[in-house]
Amino acid sequence: MPTGLKEGLPAPDFELLTDQGKKARLSEFKGKKLVLFFYPKDNTPGCTREACDFRDQIARIRKRGAEVAGVSVDSADSHRKFKEKFALNFPLLADPGKETVRAYGVWQEKSLYGKKYMGTVRTTVVIDAAGRIERIFDRVKVDGHVDEVLAALENAKGTP
Repeated sequence: MPTGLKEGLPAPDFELLTDQGKKARLSEFKGKKLVLFFYPKDNTPGCTREACDFRDQIARIRKRGAEVAGVSVDSADSHRKFKEKFALNFPLLADPGKETVRAYGVWQEKSLYGKKYMGTVRTTVVIDAAGRIERIFDRVKVDGHVDEVLAALENAKGTP
């Protein structure tokens, strides 16, 4: 579970550059739910599949009153190329300074082939219209994940 994140608590604020080089803040999504998915790296197989799954289901997500944004530690320029290559229809937010991935507790020690390193743990956080954490999907498996998010949006209680 991401350190410090709990359902029902206010979501950590952020100010990040979008793939278009503009600043985006959590407060800009107030009044709508936000599906904020943290992923390790642009243009890698799992991350591409996850982003394309969100792209393909964006109409169903928006029908449930939510917007989508992806966050990784890649640069805004990398995000722009990734977004264009796969025709992604939601913003990608660049966190090269790692402030937001740390605030959300998803920058953690990982292990690959016995080597330990720090990286982003694939996590999705659903933030309600009031800016509170509604649902946390930790250590996400890409296959079927967007369906889980849609089910959570469908079953969510209204916001206060």
